[in-house]
Amino acid sequence: MQTMATTEFQMSTSADAADFPYRALSRSAIASTLLFAVGLIGLMPPFEMVLVLTLVGVLFGIFSIRSINRYPDEFSGKALAKFALVANLVVLVTGVSMHTYTYLTEVPPGHVRVPFSQLKFDADPDRPTEVAYDLDGKDVFIKGYIHPSSGGGMLRQFVMVGDLGTCCFGGQPKSSEMIEVTLTGGETVKGGMTRRKLAGKFILNKVPQSKTDFNNSVFYRIKGTSVN
Repeated sequence: MQTMATTEFQMSTSADAADFPYRALSRSAIASTLLFAVGLIGLMPPFEMVLVLTLVGVLFGIFSIRSINRYPDEFSGKALAKFALVANLVVLVTGVSMHTYTYLTEVPPGHVRVPFSQLKFDADPDRPTEVAYDLDGKDVFIKGYIHPSSGGGMLRQFVMVGDLGTCCFGGQPKSSEMIEVTLTGGETVKGGMTRRKLAGKFILNKVPQSKTDFNNSVFYRIKGTSVN
C-alpha cells in the first residue's frame, strides 16, 4: 500500500509539473520596462540624450518577444515585453518629435543660433574664437547656465556658462567659457541650475574686462532682450 501511495504521489507530482511547468520571466522584458521608465526623463530638456535608452528598450523588447516565441516552455513575460516595446516606441517618437519642433521654432526671428562650443577656445593662451569675431554686434540665441556666483534671486546681470561641469564642478571657467549678460527692458531671471535660453545682442570686448568673483577676464557680453 505504501509503495502504491508513493508511486501515485510521484505520478501526481509529475503531472502537476507537466501541466504547470516553471518558466523564467524574461530578463529582456524586465530590462525593456526599466529602460522605458528611465527614458521618460528624456522628454524634459535638457535631458534629450536620455531618449537613446528608449531605443535600446525597443531592441530589448523585440529580443524578448523573439526569445519567448522561440522557447515558450522556458520563458514567460510576453505581455510585459509587448507593453515595454510599445511604451518605448511611444516615448521615443514623442520625445524626438517634441524636441525637434522646439529646436526648429525656438530661435527668435533675425537671431543666429550659437552653440556655446563655438565660443570656447581650446588652446592656450585663451582668446576669442573666430566665430566670436564674426558675431560681434549681431543678435544671437544661446543656451547655458547661470553661474552660481551670480546669486540666486531675481537677476538683471549674471554670468552664463555652457555646462554644469564648468558651472559647478570645474572651478573657475576660462574667459572663452563665460558670457557677461545684462538684461534690458526690465527683464529679470531667477538664478538656479536650470538651463536658460537667452536672446540678445552679442558684444565682443576688444579689451578683456575683469569681473568680480572671477580670476579670468571676460571676452564676451550679451545685452539680453529675453530669457527663459
